[in-house]
Amino acid sequence: MVYMRKLGRSGISVSALGMGCWAIGGPFWSGETPVGWGEVDDEESIRAIQRALELGATFFDTADVYGAGHSERVLARALAGKRQQVVIATKFGNLFDEKTKQMKGTSGDPGYIRKACEASLRRLDTDYIDLYQFHDNGFPAEKAAPVRQTLEELVEEGKIRAYGWSTDFPDRAEVFAKGENCTSIQLQLNVLDDNPEVVALCEKHNLAAINRGPLAMGLLTGKYKADTRTASNDVRGEKSPDWLQYFKNGKPNPVWLKKVDAVRQVLTSDGRTLAQGALAWLWGRSEQTIPIPGFRTVAQVEENCGALQFGPLTKSQIDEIDKILER
Repeated sequence: MVYMRKLGRSGISVSALGMGCWAIGGPFWSGETPVGWGEVDDEESIRAIQRALELGATFFDTADVYGAGHSERVLARALAGKRQQVVIATKFGNLFDEKTKQMKGTSGDPGYIRKACEASLRRLDTDYIDLYQFHDNGFPAEKAAPVRQTLEELVEEGKIRAYGWSTDFPDRAEVFAKGENCTSIQLQLNVLDDNPEVVALCEKHNLAAINRGPLAMGLLTGKYKADTRTASNDVRGEKSPDWLQYFKNGKPNPVWLKKVDAVRQVLTSDGRTLAQGALAWLWGRSEQTIPIPGFRTVAQVEENCGALQFGPLTKSQIDEIDKILER
């Protein structure tokens, strides 16, 4: 029996574990700063997506900007003929050039949103998007009502089923929560890096709390040591963006590695791998959570989906972790 959850107040049923499709987009850039995860093998990505579906994962989260359109195209290839079996989430808000793979700013303009939606529908080879998410974390809350209204119109037109905002800020999330067809907030959340305010807001409004960074960009897989170096075209590399905290100068941030070591024993105590324990913490954290770990290989998908068989951590395990991390 695969562990399932509701996608917020939409009532859409999804696997409690989603698949994050950022990494399978391949390299793309903001100027000289890499914002992808390095080179990818599209055939392996397709095999991995199809394996996830076999193992019970039904929720796939991507964005138009991942690989400058490439992630959406790969997802469409992998899910050809399987559209009715899956729930597809994508995002808008970043302007980009598909040929140069360069990001070119952001927009919340209603006209742009409509064009972006049509472009994603084409790349995804579908006539509707299950969950359409605003992909501008810091867009001003006081300017967000027209964005919300445009999304409500897209629901009415049948282009999307529901919408959300990928933001870590409660004031922004509150604006979208007022929309009838808003059903989710996507937030940075993992066992090392909690966000109590936004989780509480999701619980209050019955919104799905979709968790990006559930494995702290790889730190919670146990594969990264103090001297591990990342590739130059990886978002975690030497030219990583300012907002990235888990890696610095192309290596794991020692402050965060120390936290991983501190909670390792609790996370792995029931036969789970470290990554599976980190996912289990998220399920135990709130009934609203849906983690979306990234992947590039079949093996990564198999390990992550293995967490579905264990389910959430117990309250006592979660309390123990809070005590260890002094929060």
